[in-house]
Amino acid sequence: MYRSILVPLDGSLPSEQSLPYAAALARRSGAGLELVYVHTPLLLAEGALYLGTPDVQLWEEEKQYLLTVVERLKKAGAAKVEAHLLEGPVVEKLQEHAFAQGCDLTVMTTHGRGPVSRFWLGSVANQLLTRTTIPLLLIRAREERVELAEEPEIRDVLVALDGTPTAEQILEPAGTLAKLMGANCTLLRVTPGVTTNQFSKSTSVDAALADKWRAEAHVYLQRMAASLHDRGITTRTRILTHAHPVTAVLTEAASGEYGAIALETHGRCGLPRLFLGSVADKVVRGASLPVLVHRCLPS
Repeated sequence: MYRSILVPLDGSLPSEQSLPYAAALARRSGAGLELVYVHTPLLLAEGALYLGTPDVQLWEEEKQYLLTVVERLKKAGAAKVEAHLLEGPVVEKLQEHAFAQGCDLTVMTTHGRGPVSRFWLGSVANQLLTRTTIPLLLIRAREERVELAEEPEIRDVLVALDGTPTAEQILEPAGTLAKLMGANCTLLRVTPGVTTNQFSKSTSVDAALADKWRAEAHVYLQRMAASLHDRGITTRTRILTHAHPVTAVLTEAASGEYGAIALETHGRCGLPRLFLGSVADKVVRGASLPVLVHRCLPS
């Protein structure tokens, strides 16, 4: 379960899309919420720092904004909420604060595009993915006000696996999320699509190989599901055959059955495997659902 949840904000409506999820997880786990706004000093066109009244005023406005969000969260039932206005490089400050406060989950908005693209949307989330080992729950940005008292619904968490021990590290954080939200888990394995070519002896050989891979995937997924069953989490398995894993994951996620996706990323572990690294990044960018991402520890 969670003890402390980091929630980066930038004062925009898109950044607040993470708040209902963070508040719900805090209520269910008894965790504290750490709201963090990283102040960006006003700059002149030439790049020189402007130290006049406007920057001081901006700092006060940002501080007041955080206090307002704290009050909204407390009215919505959040028991432990702290707000911090920091200054410096955004990613570094978020990491330092998360470490100092012992945060074990970060909930933030990503996918900022066009008018909703703010200083940490997208790019900061991507940087955190390559640096932090704290699980990240990434929520897609929308330009609308959120109701903090409304509980977000997650009925089923789609957990993407590729058969490697590294990818299996997502099972622990995914199980925690599912347990807290009263959700099921679906373990997904994508086996390669097989097509005949000039080197194949016959179509039946390709079909036999595809059947072999699916049978191996079935045995593997049943073994992985056992660890979640032991935690009291209803778990099913799903096997898809597709030449493009990202497309398979996103298509399955868009079926309407799921409330979140979970997968591991290798970050800087140097493990360019099926569901790791660039595939995780593409899933994060392409998914409309919240995505729980965890970076593996270097071996």
